[in-house]
Amino acid sequence: MGDTLDSARRCARQQLAAHSDSPDLDARRLLEHILGIGAVDFIAHPERRLSAAELEQLDALLQRRLAGEPIAYLVGEIGFWTLDLQVDARVLVPRPDTETLVEAVLERLDDQPATVADLGTGSGAIALALASERPHWQIWATDIDAGALDCAQANAVRLGLTNLCFAQGSWLAALPCQNFDAIVSNPPYIDSGDPHLQAPALTYEPQRALVAAEQGQADLASIAVAACSYLRPGGYLMLEHGFEQGPTVRTLLEPAFEAIETLPDLGRQPRVTLGRRPL
Repeated sequence: MGDTLDSARRCARQQLAAHSDSPDLDARRLLEHILGIGAVDFIAHPERRLSAAELEQLDALLQRRLAGEPIAYLVGEIGFWTLDLQVDARVLVPRPDTETLVEAVLERLDDQPATVADLGTGSGAIALALASERPHWQIWATDIDAGALDCAQANAVRLGLTNLCFAQGSWLAALPCQNFDAIVSNPPYIDSGDPHLQAPALTYEPQRALVAAEQGQADLASIAVAACSYLRPGGYLMLEHGFEQGPTVRTLLEPAFEAIETLPDLGRQPRVTLGRRPL
């Protein structure tokens, strides 16, 4: 591997080509992380020489990436919405498609003060995105896992977002008894037998945040059944789910909600189903 920034990037990209959908971006992110530089410095100084220790660190990270470990875990952060979030193996890597859920909340609640709950917050991606867009809202972020909640709280502190409350517990049981304007969640919704779970990247992410019983429907059903009593009249429940689960989730919402609809994600796949508590 060459010892200049440009040659190291080209070599890393070549190694990653058969293992990543974005080998050039992965190579750049690893090098930026190792050198503590941004995109401008990366482009401006291709002739910069790497030390032996830096080259050794790059090789170690490349081996982990080649084994399938998500790039976000290797560099410790990922962009979501307009935020840079710190992530590690305690939490799922936030996906761009989950931004559909953020957009849905912002579009359906007006700009007046509101109280919103994000169940199973993980890294805090959804809650923090909403808190950043609506500083006059109160956002509740819950998770049953203490490590995940620590990660979300650390992100809130680092981003300087103060309009959040954090609570540990299972789904709605972690919330106070009050009328929320919206309850949102990206719960586990993958069946334990789904072959996609064998993808190398998913083997590194917490299975408890991916897999649900009853063909992936158990947590979706639990939230759908209980949420209405936590919502004010006219309040919304919004759930992310698998692309084939839209009809199931709409059926779960039908007994207690109206104006039920399913929204597509960035790839135009059915991804978020929502309903409104009747007035």
